[in-house]
Amino acid sequence: MTTDAMRVTRWLSVALLLCAVPTQAQRFEGPLGGDSNRPWATGVSAEDQQAAQALFREGNDHLRESVFVEAIRSYRRALGHWNHPAIHYNLALALMNLDQPIEVHKHLQSAMRHGVEPLDAGRFEHARAYQALIEQQLTWVDIACDEVGAVVTLNGQPLFTAPGRFQGLIRPGTHSIVALKEGYLSTEKRQALMPGEKVTFHLDLFTEEQVIRYRRRWSTWVPWAVLGTGLAIAGGGGVMHSKAEERFRAFDARIPATGAPLSSELSSLRRQGSRLQGAAIGAYSLGGAVLLSGAIMLYLNRRESYRITPETNERFTAAPFVSAGSRGLLGEFRF
Repeated sequence: MTTDAMRVTRWLSVALLLCAVPTQAQRFEGPLGGDSNRPWATGVSAEDQQAAQALFREGNDHLRESVFVEAIRSYRRALGHWNHPAIHYNLALALMNLDQPIEVHKHLQSAMRHGVEPLDAGRFEHARAYQALIEQQLTWVDIACDEVGAVVTLNGQPLFTAPGRFQGLIRPGTHSIVALKEGYLSTEKRQALMPGEKVTFHLDLFTEEQVIRYRRRWSTWVPWAVLGTGLAIAGGGGVMHSKAEERFRAFDARIPATGAPLSSELSSLRRQGSRLQGAAIGAYSLGGAVLLSGAIMLYLNRRESYRITPETNERFTAAPFVSAGSRGLLGEFRF
């Protein structure tokens, strides 16, 4: 079985367990403990305790009738009066039915904050089991940025202003994490996250000068060399053209006026002029083509910018190297 298939199987198993566990759970039904010596009751007035107790019972009635939205509303109002672990516990049970795993996890943590006593051992163990299952269903991320003033967002929503760090659970899937700051190029990390993974992201920001490099298709001299070659060929054609005209002028000056047959010397002059003229035309054509190629190469060889990343930036690393009978330093250049 492939790794991806195993992950999918594990996710489906966790999802089925999460659906099954609430049916075994016992919601907290009894009165909320009001002993002022208990840490979860310290500083809570009798009036707030009574108001929270009434709203807690109201939420329990809704939860018993599976009216989950109303139960959640009542429990949240109760927490406004009293931050009691049992209220968090029942609120987590209600939220499980509305596909809110991240909020469920948060309230389970609050429910277990003061240990077993405010819930009892059975409910505490249920809460711990739910929490472990949810952590397998979600992805834990650690996102950090040290650039002062940079705004870090997750899927377009502000997460924190650097320097800072976010550690927590998010839903699996493809997420976009971006760091933005005026005067710097934005840094984005996009990754598909799987259930149960723990992933760390460290966002570094760079100015344009730090990450922009320039390159050409060829060395700078190459197009100029082609242009020079084209000029040389065309210039050679000009020389041959000039010599051809010399031959033709000599031929015209010595041609007999009486219409007598041409001597072998005059015929040779005419042939030489024709050959030189043809060669000159060929040199003009070839030189023009080479010149055009050089001009195109010169245009294509303009300096182009590209962006590097820390992974592609030049880097040298070194480490001690020891083997039988030898010692040294092992180095590696990265580009």
